Amino acid sequence: MAGVYTVSQINAYIKHLFTEDFALSSISIKGEVSNCKYHSSGHIYFTLKDGGACLAAVMFAGNRSGLSFTLKEGQKVVASGSVNVYERDGKYQLYAKNIVLDGEGDLYRKFEELKGRLLEMGMFEKEYKKPIPKYAMNIGIVTSGTGAAIQDIINISRRRNPYVKLYLYSATVQGDGAVPSIISGINCLDDIGLDVIIVGRGGGSIEDLWAFNDESVARAIFACKTPVVSAVGHETDTTIADYVADMRAPTPSAAAELTVFDYRKYLEDIDGLRRMLDKLLQGKINAYRSRLENYGLRLENKNPVKKINDKRQQLDNIYDRLYEKIKMKLSSDKSRLAVMAERLNNMSPLTRLDRGFAYVASEGKTLKSISQVKEGDIIEVSLRDGNIKAGVISTENNRNILEQNQI
Repeated sequence: MAGVYTVSQINAYIKHLFTEDFALSSISIKGEVSNCKYHSSGHIYFTLKDGGACLAAVMFAGNRSGLSFTLKEGQKVVASGSVNVYERDGKYQLYAKNIVLDGEGDLYRKFEELKGRLLEMGMFEKEYKKPIPKYAMNIGIVTSGTGAAIQDIINISRRRNPYVKLYLYSATVQGDGAVPSIISGINCLDDIGLDVIIVGRGGGSIEDLWAFNDESVARAIFACKTPVVSAVGHETDTTIADYVADMRAPTPSAAAELTVFDYRKYLEDIDGLRRMLDKLLQGKINAYRSRLENYGLRLENKNPVKKINDKRQQLDNIYDRLYEKIKMKLSSDKSRLAVMAERLNNMSPLTRLDRGFAYVASEGKTLKSISQVKEGDIIEVSLRDGNIKAGVISTENNRNILEQNQI
């Protein structure tokens, strides 16, 4: 069909027009740096803007010698190079070969002024930072309800701990109405009494993030009774909210990692602590059991019952020894008694009676002398087997006979 061209043909034609344009082949453009990114390849991608428009720009690694400073957001610069078309995307951009500073941008200057003023007021001091709960279960989020940030936070929270409750305040995070919307969200969630509040959004230009550089937002975060985690933009983005918040997270995803504790690791830690506690407790029990056994032995040695038993056994031994001594004494005394009894028996009048002797009495009195009787008296004579009454016929003195025997 006549007059029909491919996209590639159109882009190539337009690129040719840019290349043939003398003014665009060597041009210097003044503007404020935005969306500045240093690529791992060494290229620098950024946007030049003014009050009414913006222009994509790139400085390739081979032209970095034409840059004597670190390119940052908000800087006002003069970039020199050529404007041409990137055929693949069909967009034109500035290919910068040289960049010089043209003074700090208005937004950057406002940022530094507010930062310095709040710093002097002490709003960034550590003593005002509230600790972030280690085991937060109720987490508030002030961000856009349709942005990628809330989805990242939800996904990470579900992965780390499905039992954590998330409270979203869907706020406007850029443009008109962003500041009052963010403040309202902070105040609303603060009144609920949550464990922590995440305030933030995904990445963007300095203009997109500017609501988080507003003094009113900073004061709302500072006055919040609930600990606040700021999670604005990408890791390289820094806002006033980051300085005032109790903790800064480089990204919304990182904020979820920092505030939502890992439930599986929590269980593993609990199990590890339980095992350690069991081990320590068992060690204590063993130590106390050993000590108790030692005390038991010592107590047993000092036990009154044991002492009584020992004394009882000693008493039994003494009793046995005493019994043996008494027995021996009795046996000895019995022998002596027998001897003495025998001797006494030998001396007994009855024994003498058995030998032929007699016991003579008169009127109940023992007769020891012939002088105690006279002829005609009746006397009683006791023999071994009976008594005899007899009369005295005569008496005879035996003294002369004894004297004769002694002579």
